[in-house]
Amino acid sequence: MKAPLYDINAKQIGEIALPVSVFGTKISEQLISNSIRTSLSNKRTAGAKTKHRGEVSGTTKKMWAQKGTGRARHGSAKAPIFVGGGSAHGPRGERNFDKNINTKAKKMAVNSILSKFAKNNCIFVIEKLNTISPKTKEGIKLITGLKGDNKVLSKSSKVGIVTSETLVNVRRAFSNIKKINLLSLKSLNTLDLSNQNSLIFTKKAIQKLTK
Repeated sequence: MKAPLYDINAKQIGEIALPVSVFGTKISEQLISNSIRTSLSNKRTAGAKTKHRGEVSGTTKKMWAQKGTGRARHGSAKAPIFVGGGSAHGPRGERNFDKNINTKAKKMAVNSILSKFAKNNCIFVIEKLNTISPKTKEGIKLITGLKGDNKVLSKSSKVGIVTSETLVNVRRAFSNIKKINLLSLKSLNTLDLSNQNSLIFTKKAIQKLTK
């Protein structure tokens, strides 16, 4: 399994072998889905919260006499039965949306989605990307050149650039370009990968995956 290798001038200089242990694994849509669902769930927070009768502002004066009126007994207008009263069983902002997925399954999910990219020929590699000039116009020039050379990449509206570590030059060159997302090999996850149409790896990132 190979991917096209480009230089920073968007010229293809050959091909590079992709590690089969990462890009050649069995694709499991269920595993990918579970991993994405876990990530999305862990981002959720419980924002809804209602007040019970002890938290509602207002008088605590008894509504009417305990006996003799023929009406039901009530303590105050803060009771849930009255308009403006407290909530009886409303949300309290304590709901926990956290989900867990074990480390092995998480790694398998990442390998599975990377294999899916490789199967669809959506993996590209750039050599010495860290030497690019830290200017947005240089980043646009490189992306434009790559899309002009490759039909698959030209149809990709969202492109992820995967580096082995944070590179200042790369961040400055691409961070202001719309729909170009910078991803780190250390924090690679299925949620970020699923939001991309194609992936551009640095050669060093591919070598680290091989190791």
